[in-house]
Amino acid sequence: MGRVIVFGSLSQDLHLPMQRHPRTGETVMSGDIEYRFGGKGANQAVAAARAGVGSVFVGKVGDDPQGREYVERLRIFGVDTSQMEIVEDAPTGTAIIYNDKDGENMIVVAPGANHRMGMADLDRLDDLTGEDVLLMPLELPLDVVAAAAWRGHERGARVMLNLAPFAELPADVLALCDPVVVNEHEADLLAQAGLEVPELLTTLGAEGARWGDLTVPATPVTPVDTTGAGDAFCGTLAAALCRGADRAAALAEAAEAASANVLHHGAQPPLPAE
Repeated sequence: MGRVIVFGSLSQDLHLPMQRHPRTGETVMSGDIEYRFGGKGANQAVAAARAGVGSVFVGKVGDDPQGREYVERLRIFGVDTSQMEIVEDAPTGTAIIYNDKDGENMIVVAPGANHRMGMADLDRLDDLTGEDVLLMPLELPLDVVAAAAWRGHERGARVMLNLAPFAELPADVLALCDPVVVNEHEADLLAQAGLEVPELLTTLGAEGARWGDLTVPATPVTPVDTTGAGDAFCGTLAAALCRGADRAAALAEAAEAASANVLHHGAQPPLPAE
């Protein structure tokens, strides 16, 4: 069985709970700040490991306590961190997440070490094989993501792209990916940009997900925090595809993981020992 290789980002998440999101120019009071762990790449790597496949994270952290703690956290979850790098010229990435009383969120990201990923880091993908899935969100420099997609394709791996946060990539890069995962908002932006994606998978929140002509429902839940639900979906989907699941089974497993992920605070579940 192959592995899920996540070429992506991580961040320390600073959560600010509030009754409602502020309007432009408005000040609102928050509850106590909470420090958690996130970044789309790391979230997806954790989800893949929890889904029972070999999960490798390729990324960078700063030479700071937050970065070292994060590397150890990933190891505890079973993620292979041998392809991670500690850099001295940038802090570990940070995200500020505003959660309202209904569990909806707004996120601002300071990429830090994530944006030190460059073309030289593509060499860490050279052991990809035809059994592996290369999974990438878009929190890294876009030219590096595009080049990584081509490197994965050349090595015969299945390339899976999460087009989040939304950005326009060349049509030939999108055509390499099976699938390109977007949410409904990102799907609208993709259509407005006039970009066609041969293998488009759209997550539909509480309605489930759609891949081509196939739609699967989500498990009905009352969300506590929607942060990271899409990442749980992507990591679990990649793991299922890596195990050889068909589309229907992979979609169902991913949708179930996304539903479960909104039942706890933070993008990732607590550590197994917590």
